[in-house]
Amino acid sequence: MSLRRIQLHPAYVLHHRPYRDTSRILELFTRDHGRITVFARGARGSGRKGASPMSMLQPFNRVLVSWTAGADAGTLNAVEFDGGYSAMPPDRLVSGYYLNELVLSLFARHDPHADVFGFYAGSVDSLKLQADPLPVLRVFEKRLLEAIGYGLSLNHDAGTGAALEPDRLYRYRLEQGAVEAQEGADDPMVFPGAALLALAAEQLDDPAICQRVRLLLRAALDRALEGRELKSRQVMMALRRTT
Repeated sequence: MSLRRIQLHPAYVLHHRPYRDTSRILELFTRDHGRITVFARGARGSGRKGASPMSMLQPFNRVLVSWTAGADAGTLNAVEFDGGYSAMPPDRLVSGYYLNELVLSLFARHDPHADVFGFYAGSVDSLKLQADPLPVLRVFEKRLLEAIGYGLSLNHDAGTGAALEPDRLYRYRLEQGAVEAQEGADDPMVFPGAALLALAAEQLDDPAICQRVRLLLRAALDRALEGRELKSRQVMMALRRTT
């Protein structure tokens, strides 16, 4: 089988683990090649000048990578920063790892999604800069669901076709969409029209609305994950219980 060489391609490290004495196995999210696995041989050593390879090959750094692609895993040849460098604040790391785990769990290797790469990159930048990470996570979840074919219908009543009204309640059925509910405000799958419309418009600055739509997005993601558990989600829940 002939090997392909890909030169200086935009990527993020989703996950890495040791391999033998000085190397690592990297799970990368690339713009045009999707998720890939590469061996970074000797990557745990120090570079001769500038940043060491492993200081660059960390999650949330946007890098340019060159690799030789094989049938399954490839071999990393070179890495450099793609533009400026900014660290993820420590209190945002769990949120960032949550994004990574969603991509790892919901996308097969070698399945390119340039659009997802774009809003993943924007979400990482927003987590580094914005005061509240929760709207960033909710919008990422919404767009990710759309990208994998599990998008939510958020503007119209699935029963009548009428536009949703902000002051009415709607029961959301994942297989169907929103249908008007006469009662059931305590039902976790009943939502104010205002909350569904805010999610549709990706305007989640209101903390109460952001918290409300989390329940809907969680249910939709659980359906897509088909029972797979996310470790980062468990960590976030544990942190909420201690604060």
